[in-house]
Amino acid sequence: MPKDRVVIMGAAGRDFHNFNVYFRDNPNYEVVAFTATQIPNIERRTYPPELSGALYPQGIPIYPEEELTTLIQKHGVDQVIFAYSDISHEYVMHKASEVLAAGADFRLQGPKATMLKAGLPVISVCAVRTGSGKSQTSRRVSDILKRMGKKLVVIRHPMPYGDLAKQACQRFAAYEDLDRYECTIEEREEYEPHINRGTVVYAGVDYEEILRYAEPEADIILWDGGNNDLPFYQPDLHIVVADPHRPGHELRYHPGETNLRLADVVIINKIDTAKEEYVALVEENTKKLNPKALVVKANSPIFVEDPGAIKGKRVLVIEDGPTLTHGEMAYGAGVVAARRFGAREIVDPRPYAVGSIRDIYARYPTTGPVLPAMGYGEEQIKELEATINSSPCDLVLVATPIDLRRLVDIEKPSDRVRYELEEISHPNLEEIIRERWGKQS
Repeated sequence: MPKDRVVIMGAAGRDFHNFNVYFRDNPNYEVVAFTATQIPNIERRTYPPELSGALYPQGIPIYPEEELTTLIQKHGVDQVIFAYSDISHEYVMHKASEVLAAGADFRLQGPKATMLKAGLPVISVCAVRTGSGKSQTSRRVSDILKRMGKKLVVIRHPMPYGDLAKQACQRFAAYEDLDRYECTIEEREEYEPHINRGTVVYAGVDYEEILRYAEPEADIILWDGGNNDLPFYQPDLHIVVADPHRPGHELRYHPGETNLRLADVVIINKIDTAKEEYVALVEENTKKLNPKALVVKANSPIFVEDPGAIKGKRVLVIEDGPTLTHGEMAYGAGVVAARRFGAREIVDPRPYAVGSIRDIYARYPTTGPVLPAMGYGEEQIKELEATINSSPCDLVLVATPIDLRRLVDIEKPSDRVRYELEEISHPNLEEIIRERWGKQS
């Protein structure tokens, strides 16, 4: 029988995972290419032979998504697999239309085909949109498990933006590991808070191999999701975070709606800063789609290093990059803090943006007068630094999950904003987890 020829559309994450677990050793298919989008400088690489397996001794080329139609026609492609996240349903169907018109089938792969089964219990933390509050929820779950005396390992959704063969299985237990693997700002934002708590983090490209290394170190695995993607491992408790600052998005974005439908627990976060009617709408939508899920309401309290330093100042706010870009938020915790503590003005950095930072504003026009902390390489980090230092402000307010000041030379006075998760309804996460995995030690 002839093989079906396949292109996998992705963004250096879900695409590689789907290939590894479904296509790599499957003689019924020939994957002729990956396409790449969302993340800068991840195309024009090759998925290497070390990872692609015996059926692909030369590896598999990765092209820009803009070349999708050409690839389908050039290679006589039979199927296109859509394999990235935080995309509106409308956008997904536009891509489907493009693929169908080019002559191929359009396909989404679900949990049955792509989730691996671990030998340990798995708690997954995912979301309906980027920027909903997965990170602080993961930290909260981590703290609960440690109080219960559980030995946990965090496995993070992939962010392999460098040498894929070297990044197949990465273990992070100290800051030196971040330097050794040449981590981007985005990677550091996800790994450092766990390292600060003494928790080992695994990530990479090959999540079967990662599981083999991680399981001997743990009693329980915490899947720390990325974007609004589904877990790579079959969860025993699936926690999904929803954001009432973007009401209705839980119904309109892929695969966030799938997460909502699969959830055991839905955290409606940011109650303290969202409108009541928006909170009510998210809760109503949750109950319609998934009436069996437990709904937990939570605040996202902010903590400012020096609140008094903000009052009366012209403030440049630096927010989490993905939240502002494909997460489509116009602001985050930094703007909330600036307003709450009396900033005279929030300085718009867009006129002073340099290089790729300027390009990001053009690509993501919903980004407001704040600076996304983008740093997918040394050059972009330098452009971020130049944008910060050329913006006419009295104070730089850093509201990223890590202290950006350790990576970027900020020439102006600076302050730091952090945020955590604070449940305000019952049962809360601790009660839910203890009910499932044991009483207080």
